[in-house]
Amino acid sequence: MSAPGAALLTRPPAEGGGRSLAAQLLLALICGGYAVGAALGWGSSEIAEIMGDFGLSAAGILAAVSCYSYARSIDRRERPAWLLFAFSSLMGACGNAVWGWYEVVLGEPVPKPSLADFAFLCFAPPAIVGLLVLAKRPVTRAGWVCLGLDSWLIGGSLLTLSWSLALANAARTAQSGATGSVPSAAISLAYPLLDIALVSMVLVLHFRRSEGNRSAVNTAIAALALTVLSDALFTSPLLSDGYQSGQLLDAGWFAGSLLLAYAPWGARRLYPHPHPPTAPHPPAERPHSRPITGSLPALTPYLAAAVCTLGILYNVVDGRKVDRMVVFTGCTVVLALVIRQGIMLLDNIALTQELAQKENHFRSLVQGSSDVIMIAAPTGTLHYVSPAAAGVYGREAEELVGSELASLIHPEDLGRVVHEVRRFLAAPPTEEPTTRIECRFKSGGGEWLNVESTVNRHQGGLILNSRDVTERVRLQAQLQHSAEHDPLTDLPNRALFTRRVRRALTGRRAGDHSTAVLFIDLDGFKAVNDTIGHQAGDELLVEAARRLQDSVRAGDTAARLGGDEFAALILGDGSRDRSAREYQVHEIADRLRTTLSQPYRIGGSEVRVAASIGVAFADPGITPSDLMRNADLAMYRAKAGGKDRVELYAPQMQAEVARKAELAGRLRTALHEGEFALLHQPVVSLATGEVTAVAAQARWRSAQGILFTPAEFLRVTERSEASFAHGREQAPGRDARGGSGPGAAGAGGGPDTARAAELGRWILEEAVGHAAERHRVGHDVPVAVRMTAQRLLDRAVPTASVEALLNRYGLPSGALVIELADSDPRVPFDELERRLAALRRLGVRIALDGFGSGYAAISALRRLPVDILKLDRGLVEGVVESARLHKITAGLLRIANDLGMQSVADGVDLPEQVMALRAMGCTHGQGLAFSGPLDEYRLRRALVRSTFPVPGGAAQPALAGGSPGGSMAIRRGSHNETPVPPT
Repeated sequence: MSAPGAALLTRPPAEGGGRSLAAQLLLALICGGYAVGAALGWGSSEIAEIMGDFGLSAAGILAAVSCYSYARSIDRRERPAWLLFAFSSLMGACGNAVWGWYEVVLGEPVPKPSLADFAFLCFAPPAIVGLLVLAKRPVTRAGWVCLGLDSWLIGGSLLTLSWSLALANAARTAQSGATGSVPSAAISLAYPLLDIALVSMVLVLHFRRSEGNRSAVNTAIAALALTVLSDALFTSPLLSDGYQSGQLLDAGWFAGSLLLAYAPWGARRLYPHPHPPTAPHPPAERPHSRPITGSLPALTPYLAAAVCTLGILYNVVDGRKVDRMVVFTGCTVVLALVIRQGIMLLDNIALTQELAQKENHFRSLVQGSSDVIMIAAPTGTLHYVSPAAAGVYGREAEELVGSELASLIHPEDLGRVVHEVRRFLAAPPTEEPTTRIECRFKSGGGEWLNVESTVNRHQGGLILNSRDVTERVRLQAQLQHSAEHDPLTDLPNRALFTRRVRRALTGRRAGDHSTAVLFIDLDGFKAVNDTIGHQAGDELLVEAARRLQDSVRAGDTAARLGGDEFAALILGDGSRDRSAREYQVHEIADRLRTTLSQPYRIGGSEVRVAASIGVAFADPGITPSDLMRNADLAMYRAKAGGKDRVELYAPQMQAEVARKAELAGRLRTALHEGEFALLHQPVVSLATGEVTAVAAQARWRSAQGILFTPAEFLRVTERSEASFAHGREQAPGRDARGGSGPGAAGAGGGPDTARAAELGRWILEEAVGHAAERHRVGHDVPVAVRMTAQRLLDRAVPTASVEALLNRYGLPSGALVIELADSDPRVPFDELERRLAALRRLGVRIALDGFGSGYAAISALRRLPVDILKLDRGLVEGVVESARLHKITAGLLRIANDLGMQSVADGVDLPEQVMALRAMGCTHGQGLAFSGPLDEYRLRRALVRSTFPVPGGAAQPALAGGSPGGSMAIRRGSHNETPVPPT
């Protein structure tokens, strides 16, 4: 479809050709009706005079108003031309009105000359100037000279012919000197001379019209030409003597005026603006391939000479003497023709030289270009190939000329290239002047090169500007591979894996619900990094990736998602038996688990890790993100269930995640709305009953006023790594400190850990603030705040922040005890030791909480700067009933006494436990045997009393080494000299 056709389709049909056709039909009916009326004499002489005078005047006024209105509506250089056309039409209307005043109103013959003649004479000059405005303006002085010569060639030839036919008689009449004949003869000569000038400008404008609104200009030219033709008939000897108003000749003037009135608005029916706003591009130009129209400007001088020759021959054939006017005019026309041809010759010479220079210039560009330029005929045959082909393709240009372009393109790319070329050739050139094609091109060595070509049209064929982009394509392929694959293992990364999962769910396998996704996590991989280094960890990951890649089928996908997490996409086999498919995929997953759990040989040593695998199936309507999330949930369930196992996804897993998210939101709300309260449990000397310290504990107050520990508040977390509780549940009706410390969250991540950190900050600040208030009123008892190792290592809690907190509340640093809540062997002891040493330099005392329950308790005791050992609740609960626990507890207390440390028993709830622990040498106790957690008011009352009754009375410890009545009161000393057994 051409560009004009596309533009027409974008406009409403009501403003298209229907309205234009109706206007043209109406114009033809009015002009035809006037012509019929004039031919029949209008029925009477009176009506004929009215229609011949005032009818023509009305048509002229209509044309003047139309041209004036159009001139005001445009903002282009053509505006003066249409204003001049309006003035010209107005002069014609005035002349007809004066003529009608004499003939119709006064009933007298029109005098000669009269005002009507002067008005008619003013019709042509404005029209001539308007046509000059519309003409394409020359850009050089020679162009202006040629424009004047062309006008005189046409005008002079017409003057020669007119003079021979009619104007010579009028001139002789004027020379006779008869009274009144000179003005009449002058007017008679002025009419044809002005018409000749007007016709000359019409013809010149036709050959030199500008690229503006051609439809309006052509219509206006036709209107003026019709008016000039009528004037020429009027001034001829055949009609001038017997002319009367209302005759058929008036129809020509009437039609010329209406056509001029229609010209601007008839053109606007297509494009109200220079470029219609609804069209995406301006209309395409008409092809300049019409030989007759294109050659008329070149034939104009010869046609003019022929007309002059006809004028002279007319006089010779008629036997009359050749008029001097004819000879003079003919000579000037011949002179103008010679000058015009000389200018054309000089222009042709200059153009030829310029063309040769440009041709040499472009030939040099083509010859020296590193791109290969080829010209292909419409048949696909190469007509020209630039010399650069030898360097780019390894083939000489002469070898390629004459060959078929299709034979040089890779067969796999040929169909795509042909389709793009056909589409490009079918598109309008103004909308798509060029296109770009990339394909593989056969080189002289036989290999295929990646070639990028810019394609242009050329005489029905193509011009291809091609360059070798093989290296760029290879680099792009490498970058694409790097963007989609893990740099360590070269397995697909998460982005590519997600894309393939999406393709499996939306492609041909969209209805196959037996497709499964496996998420795999290597259990114990962090220990490998911490023990034998990250280089060994990388080697293990590479070997694990190789095993995973070798274990999946050819059509499946193995990927590394990050860290020690892998994934596998197991495509379905179209099976409708869900249980059989689950069994099959479970077997594949279990085989992967066994393969990945085999020992790894890293650096000459054997390393073992396990694999936890979660499996999720592509249920109907599931999205790729949901499928991968389900597999991830199943994998975490496998880790929580004991690791080194395979777990299939079940819907209740998602419900559990929703419950955890809801609890996290509840905890956030409780923190922000002040629903948590801080309680303190006294730490009592087992020898004297004196309160030596208080342990801060958090409680959540429910809507019913019941206090819950954070462990009870988030019990649904089931002691996961993100739980607030440290893993010990309490029996109903008994108090516990589970999760009360600020760092009670484990090593896991997630929203629970974030909430635990927020709660921990709140507890630390509240505990320090309350302790400072008690210190100011004379209760100088330290406060113990529980933290996990992960919390102490958190960069968000630097040592400086603890020091700033103590300074802000004015609490002596020795009045703060940090209880280290866990002894995870994965904790980096070097960093933890540095953190604890920095706290001790501030005067903060360190207690090792839960001693006797963790795997790394002895290592922590050996490496960390500890002041106090706090026995685990599990040892205290069975110290009376179990002889085994009794011996273990006694041994641990002996270690504490030998190291000069204080010892605190947590969970001392029974009098028998108090007596047994005191007998073993335990110095302090904390539990229901003395007091439960107290609010601030009850705590201060207890501190005023200062002692609690000790079951069994005062007794001496069975072991030496520690002061039985030793207090946990504020100490300023250091334990840097504490003897430590050799490692």
